[in-house]
Amino acid sequence: MAIKVVERKPLSLAERTYLPQIISGLGITMKNMLKPAVTLEYPEERPDIPVGYRGVPTLVKDSNGREKCVSCQLCEFVCPPKAIRITPGGIDESSEDAHVEKAPQEFEINMLRCIYCGYCQEVCPEEAIWLQNMFSLNGLSREELIFKKKKLYELGGTLPDNHFKWDKKQDAEKAGNAH
Repeated sequence: MAIKVVERKPLSLAERTYLPQIISGLGITMKNMLKPAVTLEYPEERPDIPVGYRGVPTLVKDSNGREKCVSCQLCEFVCPPKAIRITPGGIDESSEDAHVEKAPQEFEINMLRCIYCGYCQEVCPEEAIWLQNMFSLNGLSREELIFKKKKLYELGGTLPDNHFKWDKKQDAEKAGNAH
């Protein structure tokens, strides 16, 4: 088998000094220096959050300050990475919310596991879990990123309830007791 030698043309003086390559690189640098900046000075400047952004899942209360979660555990069952853990608990008989079967005794979301898919919000029949437009979470330990019920309510706050389901149930019960 014969080996064929390919002859290359000799380099010119400019090519041997690399001047054309250096000049073209400096030209690209100068062109980019004259463009406006595309970076944000985070955290002073925040990015625009698009509509429909799926951020941190949180628990919300209704406009009367009541827990909306009835511990049905659908969000726990539908969560692909199993980031949600709920321990159902009962409601005291003397409470004004005693008509609700149960409420979560413990509710936690492991934000290290959460993939922000939004299934928990979609499946919640009481609209108790909502994805907020927060995108920046940090902590110094793993335990800080396992959000317990209290932290989830702090982050979620209160959202207006368009259904007033609990109020209707209470009104129906009062009407039933009046007969």
